[in-house]
Amino acid sequence: MLQKRFRTKILAVALIGYAALFASSLWVHVHTEEVRMRSDVGGILSSKIYEVIKVKSSEDIQEALLKAKRLDKKISVSGSRHSQGGQSFYDDAIVLDMREYNSILYVDPTNKLARVQSGATWLDIHEAINPYHLAVRVMQSSAIFTLGGSMSANAHGRDPSEGSLIESIESFRIMMADGTIVEASRTSQPDLFHAVIGGYGLFGVILDADVRLTEDEVYEQKITNMMYTDYPKFFDEHIIGNPEAALTIGRLSTAPSSYLTQMYALTMERTDEPLTPALTALEDERFVESGKFIFGLSRKWDRAKNWSWKLQKQLYRIEEGKRISRNNAMRNDVEFTMYRDPQKTDLLQEYYVPVDRFVPFVDGLREILREEELNVLNITVRYVPKSYESVLSYAKKESFSLVLLINHKKSPKDLRQLEQATRRIVDLSLEQEGSFYLTYQNFPTLEQLKKAYPNWEKFKQFKQYHDPEGRFMNEWYARYSR
Repeated sequence: MLQKRFRTKILAVALIGYAALFASSLWVHVHTEEVRMRSDVGGILSSKIYEVIKVKSSEDIQEALLKAKRLDKKISVSGSRHSQGGQSFYDDAIVLDMREYNSILYVDPTNKLARVQSGATWLDIHEAINPYHLAVRVMQSSAIFTLGGSMSANAHGRDPSEGSLIESIESFRIMMADGTIVEASRTSQPDLFHAVIGGYGLFGVILDADVRLTEDEVYEQKITNMMYTDYPKFFDEHIIGNPEAALTIGRLSTAPSSYLTQMYALTMERTDEPLTPALTALEDERFVESGKFIFGLSRKWDRAKNWSWKLQKQLYRIEEGKRISRNNAMRNDVEFTMYRDPQKTDLLQEYYVPVDRFVPFVDGLREILREEELNVLNITVRYVPKSYESVLSYAKKESFSLVLLINHKKSPKDLRQLEQATRRIVDLSLEQEGSFYLTYQNFPTLEQLKKAYPNWEKFKQFKQYHDPEGRFMNEWYARYSR
């Protein structure tokens, strides 16, 4: 009897041990699968990648390239992962996470240049150049993005006298698929220079770049309320016609009471005031908690959008006349827009229209948004001077860019509806001789892309020439290069 009980206990212990081992193995397997799934801030597109390599040196990149060749894997390059069309990952690829490759190699105050590794963010750059009373010329409204990611998307900013980012890049070094390092500029390897900036990481790994800088200055904040129909004239007279206008951004109302009819312009105008220590001290983003609260309410209720619109204008009105340095004016990190929900997501879209087509575009956009019942939280308006430097240039004329923040369900049915709405808006922008930004969802058709970017075939030819094995790949290019 005792022997039987002993055998039973042994068997029970063995079963418990096996179950624990199985549960542990299952957890490791599930956890590993989760780690291998790669997505971006939009959360509607993902891939099961092979592995992520955190890059800290150029040797890490060379080793990753050798490994990819040996295993016949693709390479995708990743920064802050705020693009929303699969530009930073690919199925079964080795993903290079560049965020720890982030040194500021030097700052040259005399020539107003900084050599920066591609994983550094604009926040990092601000910290390095601020002691020299220097500032960034071109960057997005948010400073959380990496230099390499911003170059790959050829970002643009709020300074009406500056074009897209390519115009403030002097040169860069890039590691090609075979491990060689090439320096590209407007005079050395110009084809590569113009294809890589705005090339979404498809030609190689940007190592570092010489970024042109400008003087830090003291600005005075001003806000002007108006109807949307008055904005082109206001912009011509008070921004383009005003040499003191340094930074500007417009915002269209998404409140039901004034839907895409009212707007305001926030302008930073130059002053003669000196840069005091108090003004040059770098500040953290303001109104984070209130911003989170307002956006949270606006996602759910139209009435909250009316409150939000009134509150926005009141907050800016309170700060009218405030003095701020250029670096601090460019130091937003959009923390309050970070949003996590299992069923919904916040998605960005951006459209470009010539300045003289702004009003008819807004009229058409209002109609589409209402018919499609899209939950639009915010629409900002920026000015983009025409630029042909990047092969995939989005500003063929002097344009306004309209950036839409849309809260939307993630179910397949709801995403198909958003895809349909997106294609309608793209058609509207093309009818107005405009285009759309490639960094967001892959909803536009290939035909729409070719109309917006007439150099698309040329871009593909450059890709084939500089990366003949197709080592660098992402979901966005795989979607449109077929």
